[in-house]
Amino acid sequence: MSSLSASDLTTAPAATTRPAAGPADAELDDDYRLAIRIKDVKVDYRTIVNPRANTLRHTVTNFGKKSKDRRVRMVHAVRGVTLDIEHGKVLGVIGANGAGKSTLMRAIAGILPPSSGEIVVNGRISTLLALGVGFNGQLSGRDNVVLGSLAAGLSRRQVDERFQQITEWAELEGAIDLPMKAYSSGQYGRLAFAVSTHLEPDVLLVDEALSTGDAHFRRKSYDKMQELVGQARTIIIVSHGLAAIKEMCDDCVWMHQGEIVRQGSPDEVTEEYLEFQGVPRPKKSENASDETADDEIDPLDDAMSMEDI
Repeated sequence: MSSLSASDLTTAPAATTRPAAGPADAELDDDYRLAIRIKDVKVDYRTIVNPRANTLRHTVTNFGKKSKDRRVRMVHAVRGVTLDIEHGKVLGVIGANGAGKSTLMRAIAGILPPSSGEIVVNGRISTLLALGVGFNGQLSGRDNVVLGSLAAGLSRRQVDERFQQITEWAELEGAIDLPMKAYSSGQYGRLAFAVSTHLEPDVLLVDEALSTGDAHFRRKSYDKMQELVGQARTIIIVSHGLAAIKEMCDDCVWMHQGEIVRQGSPDEVTEEYLEFQGVPRPKKSENASDETADDEIDPLDDAMSMEDI
């Protein structure tokens, strides 16, 4: 595969602002229209590298000691990303590992502050960056649902109204009062997904959460996501499952080395991404109709394809 830098590709065009009376009015009008506005966001962090600390013996014998070989390396995870997302849009984010997708999601969620730039989110945000993150294993499922919902800004009355729906969706009626450290990974994931999606968020961030769990869970997850899409919620989905991106999203960005290198329709962007990755496309059978060929399942689309759920 040939090397490629983000500067070699055409960056996504900046969003246009509708005409208004003046600059200030135009900015207010655009901010109202947008669910998320990202302006030239950069995320840098420093990490300490010790070229000699590559063995267990070295780590154990030098535990607690300062090493003269330690070097500080600056990592530029996100490099000047600018992106506007309108209310009701479903945006897919694709890219290879290390492209900066998850870092950008954490910056949008407010978990990781950007080194520079600006991120504005209009509305209540709910994150599904990793199933179960933020849960306390010592507490019961019931306590985690209540605390998580209250932390998201719901009132106690709203929590009580949604609690039964969350429990039934997660299929944990008989285990909701057990400590979560006794839950299986599947139970953990179902409850985390149920809490995040039943908060009625204005903005939902999903990072690889759709690619976990068994077929039954993925079927329910897909249906719930489609329900949120029907409610005109703003959703950002990060996934290596390109079938999910093409099925659920109406816009897609491809990130490479911390930058957006393509933005457009999910079909076009995913095709270019696969071509860049050197992934061979399925060959059409001579006896197969066009409709049958279109329904062939890509071997990489294993996160959310209708054939396996």
